[in-house]
Amino acid sequence: MRKAFILGLVAFGAGIFVAHGDIIPSLDSVTGSTPNFTWNYSANVTVNQTINTGDFFTIYDFSSIMPTTHNQPSGWTFSTALIGPTPSLVSPSDNASLWNVTWTYTGTTPIAGAKALGIFSVVASTDQLKMGQFTAEATRSNDPTNTKIDNIGNVSVPVPESTSLLPLIGVCAAALFFAPRLRCQRA
Repeated sequence: MRKAFILGLVAFGAGIFVAHGDIIPSLDSVTGSTPNFTWNYSANVTVNQTINTGDFFTIYDFSSIMPTTHNQPSGWTFSTALIGPTPSLVSPSDNASLWNVTWTYTGTTPIAGAKALGIFSVVASTDQLKMGQFTAEATRSNDPTNTKIDNIGNVSVPVPESTSLLPLIGVCAAALFFAPRLRCQRA
């Protein structure tokens, strides 16, 4: 019992020493109905972290259809891309056929952590979810060299719409169509 307590205490202490600042988005809610579901993400900046102009977070593989309807707190700009943007020190999985959504801070007043950043929303055509990834880049607080801190984590994203499955469906249909013809030619 005492040994388990000491090991737990050591693990807790080690966790304190590796703690660092992050921007962390998490799914808050999905509202609406077919075909427009609003995915609402709450985002926070953690202690010892500051958000400066140009800092951002990206949610990967959000949708097979480019999202165009969005909302975000003042001072943030929304963008989409098939690849990235990705902070330089992390390596998320990023499917080049699915759209990523990114919010970049364009405000002029730094946001010091720990602080809730607000709700960041984007519309998709489904309310079905799966686990995806996010990355973020912000700036270490009280650092005269403005060291960038990158982080990566998991976040819920929409299941890709059926249009992303069309190439696979086409291959399967072609195989089913041509398979009987190939057998007839061999006979």
